[in-house]
Amino acid sequence: MTTYRAAVIGCSRMGAFIDNEVKGYSSVKRPYSHAAGYTACPRTEIVACSDFREEVMGRFGKVYGVPKARQYADFRELIAKEEPDIVSVATQPEQRAEIVIHAAWSGVRAIYAEKALAASLAEADAMVDAIEEAGVAFNMGTNRRWDLGFDVMKDIVDSGKIGPLKSFIIYANGSLFNTSSHTFDLMLRMNSDQFPISVQASLQGTDEELFDGDKLKIDPQGEGIIYFPNGVTGYALNTPRNSEFEAICDKGNVTARNNGNDWELHERYPIDETGRRFELKQVPFPEFQPSSSTLALIEDLVHALDTGEPTRGGIQIARTNIELIFGFIESHRQRGARVALPLKDRDLRLNRAFAPRQPRYEA
Repeated sequence: MTTYRAAVIGCSRMGAFIDNEVKGYSSVKRPYSHAAGYTACPRTEIVACSDFREEVMGRFGKVYGVPKARQYADFRELIAKEEPDIVSVATQPEQRAEIVIHAAWSGVRAIYAEKALAASLAEADAMVDAIEEAGVAFNMGTNRRWDLGFDVMKDIVDSGKIGPLKSFIIYANGSLFNTSSHTFDLMLRMNSDQFPISVQASLQGTDEELFDGDKLKIDPQGEGIIYFPNGVTGYALNTPRNSEFEAICDKGNVTARNNGNDWELHERYPIDETGRRFELKQVPFPEFQPSSSTLALIEDLVHALDTGEPTRGGIQIARTNIELIFGFIESHRQRGARVALPLKDRDLRLNRAFAPRQPRYEA
C-alpha cells in the first residue's frame, strides 16, 4: 500500500505540541495534533515542515524527525521542493486561505486545515473554487466529526428510534472562530449537513470593540438561533454547562456531557392506558471504544486518496461552517435581526493584532 508524504505548515500547538496540553483530559484521545496523527498513522510519514519561527520549527524537527534541510520558513518553497501528497495547514485563520489555495494549485492531493476555514467569506469562496477545481481531498479539524461517541449519537438520531430530530442545543458556544467552528460543525453533522436558511444572534462587546470598518478586530463570543430548511432549529447558547450538547427528537433525546465523556439517552414511554401521556426514561447508551479523532480524520483523507471517494468533511461543509460564523456577526450588526443565508456581503474580515501563542514543548 502507498505511504503518503505529509508536510505540516504551522508547527505550533495544534500542528505539533497540543498533545502535551491535553495529556490529562480524559475526553481527548491522543494522538491529537496533526503531526502526532501522521506519526501514528501507518499510511503517512512526515517529510517536511514550515513555520516563520525558527525555534518552533527546530523543536518540531527534533520531535518528529524532520531534518534541518527540510524545515522551511517559506511554505511555497516547501511545496515546490518536497511535493508532499498531504499538507496540513495548522495556522491561524488569517493566514489559512493563502496557503490552502497555493497548495491546491501546486498539485497537493489532500489538505488537512485547521478551523475556522478562513478569515472572510470571500477567502472561503476562493478556497472552495481552488479545492474543487483542483480535485483536492479536504478535511477541516473539527474533531467531533470523527469522534466515535458522536458517531453513535448520530446513529441514534438517524435510526428514527426516538423520532426525527427537532432541535440541537449547544450549551457553550464560546468564541466564534475558535470554538463555534467546532460546535457548529457538530450541529451540521447531526442534521446531516443541511445548509441553514437563516440565523438570529448577538455578540458580546460594543461595535467599537468589535469592528474597524470592514475588519473584525477580535474573535467575539456569540450566541443565537439557527434555522434549517427541514424544520430543525439549532440553539447556540453560552452557559456554564461547558462542552455539552443535546439532540432533541420527537420521542426522546441524546445528551453528551463533559465533552463526550458521559452520555445519556432518554426515550419516551406512555404512562397511562390512553397513550396520550408520556414520560422520558433513561436507557443505556450503546457501548463504544473511544479513539483518536485526529487519527480518524487522517485515515479518512488516506481513504479518499486511495479510492477517490469524498471525505466525511469536505470543503463545502467547511464553508457552511464559516457562513454560520459570519451570519452570527451580521445578525449582531443588524441589531439582532434574523438574516438569510448565504450572506451577500462577503468582505468583512477577521484581522487581529496578537502575538502567536507559545507551544508547550513538554507534557
